[in-house]
Amino acid sequence: MTDRRNPSAAPAASPPRVSYLVFRLERRIRARLDEALARHGVTTTEYMALSELRLRDGPSSAELARIAFVTPQAMSLVVRDLERRGLVRREPHPDGGRVLRTRLTAKGLTTLRSCDRSLDDIEAVMLAGVDDAARKALAESLMGCAGALRPDARR
Repeated sequence: MTDRRNPSAAPAASPPRVSYLVFRLERRIRARLDEALARHGVTTTEYMALSELRLRDGPSSAELARIAFVTPQAMSLVVRDLERRGLVRREPHPDGGRVLRTRLTAKGLTTLRSCDRSLDDIEAVMLAGVDDAARKALAESLMGCAGALRPDARR
């Protein structure tokens, strides 16, 4: 709103949009994470795939692609490279067909744990001024926001 006595005065600043703040934070985390993971020879997409493999038993490349926000073709290349490096193994799905299940190897788990420590360091810096209760509330709020925007969320 401009000041009627001084029409050239700048309007009052509105608070930054939450989505803008989340985007800025994501970009800063991503830059630090890309740098940290490169020291382990892993990309952020590879890290996301390895992390998901720790949580889920034998997802397909297509399932990993949805989680990592890449195309199935791109994830197929990622998985193939991870397999070539001995970080994952693929095996036929028990239901048959052309689907291959992807599993983490011992070497993959060791690499993932090293990468996790790098992310722990980034989060320690990022959250240094945030107490445990606020961290928990932040995590719950972000999960709720992400869930509300899922493609399959009911409107």
